[in-house]
Amino acid sequence: MAATAPGVASCVAPPVGGGALSDECASTGDSMATTVTRKTPDGDMDLYDAEPEGEARGAVIVAQEAFGVNPHIEDVTRRLAGAGYHAVAPHLFHRTGDPVIEYGDYEKIMPQFAGLSEAGVLNDIDASIAYLEKAGFAPSRIGVVGFCMGGTVSYLASVRRPLGAGVTFYGGGVTEGRFGMASMVDLAPELQAPWLGLYGDEDQGIPVEQVEALRAAVAAATVDAEIVRYPGAGHGFHCDMRSDYNADAAADAWQRTLAWFERYLSSS
Repeated sequence: MAATAPGVASCVAPPVGGGALSDECASTGDSMATTVTRKTPDGDMDLYDAEPEGEARGAVIVAQEAFGVNPHIEDVTRRLAGAGYHAVAPHLFHRTGDPVIEYGDYEKIMPQFAGLSEAGVLNDIDASIAYLEKAGFAPSRIGVVGFCMGGTVSYLASVRRPLGAGVTFYGGGVTEGRFGMASMVDLAPELQAPWLGLYGDEDQGIPVEQVEALRAAVAAATVDAEIVRYPGAGHGFHCDMRSDYNADAAADAWQRTLAWFERYLSSS
């Protein structure tokens, strides 16, 4: 499918220069953001929480990249709030010190991965769902979107939990499992939430052949599922803080994400 959409302006904010926001509320002009702490079976977990001004049209869980809940993930969460959603980003590395890792520092990522499991990740998703349910959102009005490692998490949540919609940006584990879960291809028939997958053709870790295998597999799902490929885009194409950032692909993918949530969360 085409990598760009005519007339769509870039939806990615300029690179963020500073560090992560503090626990104090921060106004972005059209949303308020803060950090709250929730209980999980594995201890306390922070949630970066951004609420829209006025009534929310739904809620979205934002699953982090392999680099933690960093300024980019916080920015995405606030932008979803600006689009009218109550958005939260769970700190999935809370079992291993909850670090924010510099892009490219892969050596520090592996110890964080060692602290993840399918059961643990789902506990974190469940804590996020419970928080949003307390805020007034039924699971059918809650979506999930994830990037990189979080793209795998959002897919797992779309399989294991009856959420309203799921979106994956370049999530791995397509033909081999991650975090003790089965591969995305093997899990495809079990999808419970309508799911959108967004992948770059130049992603060195997720070959086009795997993406097409996933497309064939999700065709067997009982819910709507769609995959969009972006020629010329690599892994991390949506993040303006990474070298693979592709403005055209990012803009189109963001518009598709918002349209997907509008389609499935607003009608729930």
